[in-house]
Amino acid sequence: MAQRLVWRATALLSLGLTRTLPTGMEHMNLHVFAGNPLDRSQAQRRDEQWLEAQATHPQSRLLPLWQLNVLLYSESETRLGWLGPTEIKRLAIDVAPVFLGVLEGIAHFAIDVSQLGDPQHELNLGGAWRFEESRAAATQLSHAEAGILAQSRAQLDWHRRHQFCSVCGQRTVQGRGGHVRQCPACKAEHFPRTDPVAIMVVSDGDRCLLGQTRGRLSRTGTYSALAGFIDQAESIEEAVRREVKEEAGIEVGEVRYHSSQPWPFPSSLMIGCHGKALTTDILKDDEEMTDVRWFNRDEVLAALKGEHPHLRVPAPLAIAHHLIKAWAEGEVRLD
Repeated sequence: MAQRLVWRATALLSLGLTRTLPTGMEHMNLHVFAGNPLDRSQAQRRDEQWLEAQATHPQSRLLPLWQLNVLLYSESETRLGWLGPTEIKRLAIDVAPVFLGVLEGIAHFAIDVSQLGDPQHELNLGGAWRFEESRAAATQLSHAEAGILAQSRAQLDWHRRHQFCSVCGQRTVQGRGGHVRQCPACKAEHFPRTDPVAIMVVSDGDRCLLGQTRGRLSRTGTYSALAGFIDQAESIEEAVRREVKEEAGIEVGEVRYHSSQPWPFPSSLMIGCHGKALTTDILKDDEEMTDVRWFNRDEVLAALKGEHPHLRVPAPLAIAHHLIKAWAEGEVRLD
């Protein structure tokens, strides 16, 4: 069985997912978890007969996640561990797969195999296969596959968290290939959520403002871009100004968008911006922040190279790293 799985993975991967980026996106500076090449196929996901047929089609690909850890296959390089419908069917688990999309005519699904006690054993996987935490996995995958991983993890996690109707409390059922949950009792429909987060590096020209939130950052000595969820009926620019004011007491003027990053932990969209500080006296929020400081360009450049004795900044996995880097290398122009 293990030999057959290895052959199948090699065959499936040769059909198209070795591409790093979708056509036309090769020169874009994409963040990790962006660059998903799948066509999410809105029309097909409304067709229940088509979805049922594709879920059992021998060419279809299914990506197992166990406790939100993704299956990987490593030989000369590390790739997502796609399996075929036959390997999944024999597990006899009562879980509907989530339709991710289509690439080169082949349907791709994610499936939660958390019902298994020992997935490595029950799937009869060899030593080249393993389940790995999604952050760690993303650093080993191509942009394309990390993007697929982000979609898979976010959608499966949403289904795990939203089994019951928020209107009447009855159990919901999956529809449209996993892109909606429907309540048979009150007929309400619930859709996968994305939580927008404004994340920003604010500068007074020669210095940028970085902070430590309580928890992991303070324990590792890391300073990052300030960030916060965007409120209802609030623009991105308003959210940037409000969050910086709340967390650091700094007034912000001009705000410019830089880039965005899906962050599937559990389902955020990080909207990266730069802002111009109008004031410089820090008054931090002691409940949320351990520390907020101004750092000059030389300090930040040294930290980006790992050469600063005290200052650490986030790794390239996170959009915060690239916002900080763009400012430090002079790519940001604010009037």
